[in-house]
Amino acid sequence: MKYDPHKHHRRSIRLKGYDYSQASAYFVTICVQGGISLLGEVVDGEMVLNDAGKMVTAFWEEITIKYPSVILDAFVCMPNHIHFIIILAGMFRYLT
Repeated sequence: MKYDPHKHHRRSIRLKGYDYSQASAYFVTICVQGGISLLGEVVDGEMVLNDAGKMVTAFWEEITIKYPSVILDAFVCMPNHIHFIIILAGMFRYLT
């Protein structure tokens, strides 16, 4: 489905004032700008990753190397977005 800004109105569902860096489990969706299928395609009902989709998936699998206080849960890569559940455990601070 192509993105139509007149039809697809997105708004933030974040809680105002909530500290999202605190220890908890978070369900996250990240969409490709413009809804373009940059991560692969669905063929016969199965997701087939292209190089970009493979890169995103590889990065997901390596998050705990850089951020050891993070626990990875579910991850799904779709043609134009990813869904995942990430758990921030214990003390967490942003590392660069």
